Parts: sequence; structure tokens; C-alpha cells
Amino acid sequence: MASHRHDRLAEDIRRELTDIFRMLKDPRITGMISIVKVDLSGDQSRCKVYISSLDGIQAADSAVEGLTSAAGFIRREINTRLKMRRSPEFKFVSDNSIEHSAGIAKILIDLERK
Repeated sequence: MASHRHDRLAEDIRRELTDIFRMLKDPRITGMISIVKVDLSGDQSRCKVYISSLDGIQAADSAVEGLTSAAGFIRREINTRLKMRRSPEFKFVSDNSIEHSAGIAKILIDLERK
């Protein structure tokens, strides 16, 4: 039962983070960034967010720097929107899974053409 609540809260955080990212005006957070995964700790005090970009790992690293500097604002917004007793500390990590999957798709298309 608690696992279902935990998963639902992690998904709510993911949804709200997506909306908050659109509001941020940091020039390092540009292009198409997406949230790959949200890992919420069992006691809900820490949240690790995996970020990926279609523009490559360098853009994702740049976005992580911008998001890390805005972590306090993001934490306050999450607390306000979700009415949590304690909002988690956010740690942003760059991930290249979108770029990797695009490369695999390209290889498959090339194989199909041959």
C-alpha cells in the first residue's frame, strides 16, 4: 500500500517538475530537456532527477548546472504545489539515454534499408 503512494508521489513530482522547468529563465536550460526518471527516497527527504536532452550530453550537463542553481526555487515550488509536509532535496543528474536510443533507432533504420 505504501509503495503505491510512494510511486504516485514520485509521478506527481515528475509532472510538477516538467511544468516548473518551463517557467525557469536560466539560459543554461535550453532546448528539449526531459525527465528520464525520478528516484524518491523512502523517507521522501531526497529526490534524484535524471535529465536528458535531445541536443546531447553537453546540453544535459549545462541544464543540470542551471537546475542545480535553481534547486531552492524548485523545492519551494514543489512544496507549494503538492502541499507536502517536507519537500525533498533535489539532486539533478545528466543522462544520455535519449541520445543513446536515437542512435539505436538510426542503426535499425539503416539496417532496414539494406
